Amino acid sequence: MATSNGFVDLQASADFLGPGAIEINRYQSEIVDMLRRRLPFGQRIDQAPATGQPSRYFEQLGLPSANFVPPRTLTSTASQPTRAERTVPLKALTAQINFSIFDVEVNAQQGQFTYLEAKDLTDTVDSVLKTHDQALWNGNDTSLTIPSTNQYFGVSGQIINAPQGTPGNQTTVAATGSLIDSFKRQIAFMASNLSYEVRPTASYGNPLGNDLFDKEAKTFQLYYNKVEILPGVIVSGIPTQIGIIPLITDPSISVFGPAGGYAGQANSTYTQFIVTEDMISYLWLTNPLPRVFQLGLQANLASQYTVLKFGAVVVKGAPYAHAAMFFTR
Repeated sequence: MATSNGFVDLQASADFLGPGAIEINRYQSEIVDMLRRRLPFGQRIDQAPATGQPSRYFEQLGLPSANFVPPRTLTSTASQPTRAERTVPLKALTAQINFSIFDVEVNAQQGQFTYLEAKDLTDTVDSVLKTHDQALWNGNDTSLTIPSTNQYFGVSGQIINAPQGTPGNQTTVAATGSLIDSFKRQIAFMASNLSYEVRPTASYGNPLGNDLFDKEAKTFQLYYNKVEILPGVIVSGIPTQIGIIPLITDPSISVFGPAGGYAGQANSTYTQFIVTEDMISYLWLTNPLPRVFQLGLQANLASQYTVLKFGAVVVKGAPYAHAAMFFTR
């Protein structure tokens, strides 16, 4: 606070001012930081280079036909495999941070947060990765052939909007139905497909939804198996007709609370995704990781950094290799 003589009143900025003591603000050199930066889904799915813009691939939909005929009058009809071309439009994800030369030099001369510039740049890269991980599920585009937004066409949208066969890749659990029984039944339906060799590898849900599975297992004294999904990360798994399926928590999968309520209270709506992870690919351009570009100095000598990531996610075999479970609790 300035006084009448133009000097600053030190007592106003000191924590304590007294005989033999002037205590001023000092801080620990480490910044408390428990921010979430990555989510497990983006670290487990396949990463592959894109073929161009859009990236293209072929999907095999059927085999040539074969028929039984009389052994003494052999006949045959020519046929061919059924294949379809698929396209995936690439998207761009960016972040930017500017460093004022004055503020950087003041910080360096103080010597308290010497690592801050590097941390801020790393945090900017992490912001791109976190946004990427969230958009893998929730990107709001609605088509892989005619893009309508700048975001990814999220995995949840690709699975839920896939063409439905019989019995289909979606199931709704009754309010009084068993989550675990419905889960195991859906996987049994998927495994019984004669046309495709389906072997789901994981189930993803919001932590609040996975907690309901745990409560049901505890109530009926069921015993889970433990599965390591990432180095040092162990989750519960449910035994099914195709083996142990891990229940992986992902907070970016939405839970919808009742009208006027909050997510997780009674009558909230949950979605559980059963996926074949090697049939989900993130197609990248140049590098699967974000790239950092330092641009020229601005007029005020501030240095500018831009973080860039090109790519898109595609759910291959969405109608048959993956499934969605909906339930309200």
